[in-house]
Amino acid sequence: MKRFLKILFTGLVICSFILGSISLAFTQVAPQIPREETLIVDILGGRIVNPKRFNPWVIGVSAGTDSGIQQLMLEPLWMVEYAKGRILNVLAKQPPIYNKDFTQMTVKLREGIYWSDGVEFTADDVIFTVETLKNNPGMSYNTEFNLYVDKMEKPDKYTVVFHLKQPNSRFHSYFLDRWGACRFMPKHIFEKIKDPKTFDFYPPISLGPYVLKDVDPAGYWRLWERRKDWNRTTTGKLFGMPKPKYVLFIYYGPPEKKVMAQVRHELDMCDLTTETLRAMLQQNPYGRSYRKEFPWVVNIDPCITGISLNTLKFPFNIRDVRWALTLAIDIVDTIGIAFDGAATMGALHIPPTPVYQRWYYRPMETWLKNFTLDIQVDGKPFKPYDVSAPFRLAEYCKKRGYPVPPENKIKEIFGYGWWKYAPEVAEKLLERQGFKRGSDGKWLLPDGKPWKITIMTVTNPASPQYRNAFAVSQQWRRFGIDVEVQTSELAGTIIQRGDYEAGTTWPAQEPWGGHPDLYRTLVAWRSKYVKPIGEMTIGGPGYVCRWSDKRLDAIIDEMEKTAFDDPNLIKLGIEGLKIAVAEMPSIPTFGYPGVVGWDEYYWTNYPGGENSYQQPYHHWPNFKFMLPFLKPTGRK
Repeated sequence: MKRFLKILFTGLVICSFILGSISLAFTQVAPQIPREETLIVDILGGRIVNPKRFNPWVIGVSAGTDSGIQQLMLEPLWMVEYAKGRILNVLAKQPPIYNKDFTQMTVKLREGIYWSDGVEFTADDVIFTVETLKNNPGMSYNTEFNLYVDKMEKPDKYTVVFHLKQPNSRFHSYFLDRWGACRFMPKHIFEKIKDPKTFDFYPPISLGPYVLKDVDPAGYWRLWERRKDWNRTTTGKLFGMPKPKYVLFIYYGPPEKKVMAQVRHELDMCDLTTETLRAMLQQNPYGRSYRKEFPWVVNIDPCITGISLNTLKFPFNIRDVRWALTLAIDIVDTIGIAFDGAATMGALHIPPTPVYQRWYYRPMETWLKNFTLDIQVDGKPFKPYDVSAPFRLAEYCKKRGYPVPPENKIKEIFGYGWWKYAPEVAEKLLERQGFKRGSDGKWLLPDGKPWKITIMTVTNPASPQYRNAFAVSQQWRRFGIDVEVQTSELAGTIIQRGDYEAGTTWPAQEPWGGHPDLYRTLVAWRSKYVKPIGEMTIGGPGYVCRWSDKRLDAIIDEMEKTAFDDPNLIKLGIEGLKIAVAEMPSIPTFGYPGVVGWDEYYWTNYPGGENSYQQPYHHWPNFKFMLPFLKPTGRK
């Protein structure tokens, strides 16, 4: 294996990245590893900062979780499958069992699941993980488990009973994976470690269907190999043998380089921009995306993108300022700049996917139309909601030469509406807070100093975070604010620590995706979870706004007393969303427009829009469940 690394990557990958380009000309990944048995996928999060770090349980220490750790190595109790709108029993063999007052939760584990070193996964691993996280501040779920877990017991090796300090009908959600659930440590490894926070867990053992084969010390790739005992993993038991023998996660750099790699059939799955996707489709006869026609993007992604605001920093602690920034954005222009029109706008703090349109956007439409801000325009309270916005976006796409769906499909494809582009109203909101324009037309703070906003974002140009940052920055500059976009590989950590003003961490915690419960979204704004600047928040999206509202606390408390499938949850969710809209702690812009590029030279049967058997991304934890369905073409 060491010889393989020296031959293939030391001379080609690392050096070529230093030179700023990759030029891999091979029909096999390595002499020992046939290309036709290898699925090569992009690392969405970019270069791995700590390449030999496989401990994802420490807040603020990057482990490159989306380069195989969450997709191939670790497992949760349950997993959301949003493509089909269902919840899968993974390490748990059935849904959670609560007592009547939600103070006790019983978990029945799937039997016959083994770590890659041959040790069986049991209740001991579950209890040890929760106790370790609970006893170590700075580790994930430390706050939540201390808040709720009184004690645990093990009636047998496959059963865990959680006794809770207070009722919580959503306690199982900490173990329900859609992106970032509590996953489990191998007790027999971590119990020997003095400090679990500094332990790298390298080389790691795996609970998933693949085990680490090697890693690039410079952080550009990780190589995984299918376990010989894949049938003793949940993937094997649920869906069968993953078809690729190897999975290589690799960071090629900017989208243009990914296109070049896909045209050479050296990259099977990646995220692209709309521009580079078009280039790939034109140059690669084996290329495709999620949809085979415009808009090509994934429209089932359960994520809302936008701008997070640090409400503990002046002037973002002022509601008028937050709304002024919202009304200074032309959403059609923003989506045009970011994704050339291929996105679904979302005015609410939840994704505008078809199911959430049905559960929330449609039922709330009348309220949104009648919602007013406490400022008058032409002698009447101003109504900021714009029902014409999706139709204006469709017109933009038509002018760009794209085929536009019929009128009755416009809302499904482009969204239900957004906020009016009303810079004149934004100006009034700022002026009543003491802001004024200078002689050059640019905005000054109430103390007379120039107003400058820095937007913190990621380094990947294909990411909606990156594209939101630059598109919104143009809107605010046009309004007269001095805006700087700052990119960093550590953007997520910086934002969680509170060292930012505006950032592109998602504006709200994503909901489950395949279930109407909004507890996961709203709980990020709970008063008791707000952290001071300089202290890491316990989560990312939503939490990083450092905002809360006592009215929302009451709704969250009520949700915790309501069963997961109770129909009243939608009513509670609507009331929570109304508060978020009125206060606007962050600015949602559009649903995550997943621009995926797939090369069908070596592999086919990707889960496209015409056959969405699983979620379509390689960076999601569900990725492992796609692999048994891929079909090798036999090309070499």
